[in-house]
Amino acid sequence: MRTRWGQRVLGVFPRYDGELRVLPDGRHQVHIVLAVDSLVVGNSERYTHMARGERFFDAARFPVVEFLSDPHPAALATEGGRLRGRLTMHGISRVETFNVMPATCARPGRDCDVVAYGSVRRNDYALDGWQFALTDRVRFTMRVRVRQEAP
Repeated sequence: MRTRWGQRVLGVFPRYDGELRVLPDGRHQVHIVLAVDSLVVGNSERYTHMARGERFFDAARFPVVEFLSDPHPAALATEGGRLRGRLTMHGISRVETFNVMPATCARPGRDCDVVAYGSVRRNDYALDGWQFALTDRVRFTMRVRVRQEAP
């Protein structure tokens, strides 16, 4: 995200989980869960504490950010395109769309990252703390790999 003065504020969720489901009709569905109490903002303990605190993500009350995609063709990971799904953050669920980049290898998610990005409005999720300093848009960039294949 950016401050009102144009400075970039970068955060990372180092603890996360996810699953790629192959549905009976061959389409795929992605489920991603980010642990809010693992959020790290830049190299700043102060900003990290503020972001996890009551006036922003409120990690104690809302411990995860969760995304469940709509079913989509398996080719999306290779060809790229739009990925719609339900994002739940701060106790509020909304349909959002992320853009998946075309793959840079033959087996995306295995031999190279699947990269998706998009932005959401903080006010849509009642993340209204620090409005005097932060803009309303939050950009997410996800780099995803499959750790273990399902049987």
